[in-house]
Amino acid sequence: MQNSPNKNALIFGGASGIGGATARIMIEQGARVTIADVRRPSGWADEAAQYIDCDVRDPEQVSNAVRCAAAQTPLDWLVYSTGIQHYGSVVSTPVEEYDLVQAINSRGAFLACRAAIPEMRNGGAIVLVSSVQALATQKGVAAYAASKGTLEALMRAMAVDHAKDNIRVNSVLPGTVDTPMVRSSAERFGGTNGLEQTLQQWGDNHPLGRVAHAEEIANLIAFLLSDKASFITGASYRVDGGLLAQLAVRL
Repeated sequence: MQNSPNKNALIFGGASGIGGATARIMIEQGARVTIADVRRPSGWADEAAQYIDCDVRDPEQVSNAVRCAAAQTPLDWLVYSTGIQHYGSVVSTPVEEYDLVQAINSRGAFLACRAAIPEMRNGGAIVLVSSVQALATQKGVAAYAASKGTLEALMRAMAVDHAKDNIRVNSVLPGTVDTPMVRSSAERFGGTNGLEQTLQQWGDNHPLGRVAHAEEIANLIAFLLSDKASFITGASYRVDGGLLAQLAVRL
């Protein structure tokens, strides 16, 4: 990514994981960064970024985060990396749980973009963090997969609607990434295996033979935000170690 002095970036879900890695890259490149999250990032962001406590289920809190980020200068970049994972089929997923996943993973993105786009008065770029689960799913992730599929449709609609405003909108679709959310899932489903062994087993499902590091996803996000991606909009980028390129058939 090119140096980005004076760029104004807002990252929802920027306290950790992919959002946190993206925030660190932007800070290193000289951007002004606001992190909107329900938890404060660890010490690395204390002096380098503005933190806004924000529950993305609340439209007013989302709007407040945008107002704070754009208080001194128009917004240039928006990243939506907030997300939760719940497990279950359509039948076994309680309605309340389904609604919660949609509220955080997809409705929150709608609220964030709805508030942020009017503040991108000089144009800008948006990246939504989706998932390979938007395209192909494992068993027991109905709510999560639906939420990520919604993100993909929303991304394309916004790319078309706001091209006239010189705002580009794209998404990244990671495979398995070593993040706090994935580690929590590994602890839940690892059985007698240790955490690291479970992560390695999940990594073995990818042709590259490992899970991704959050920084590897963040590097692509940073590129898509930058002027180097100036003719890219409405696109979905898989960052999955070849996961969706392979067939399940084993010889």
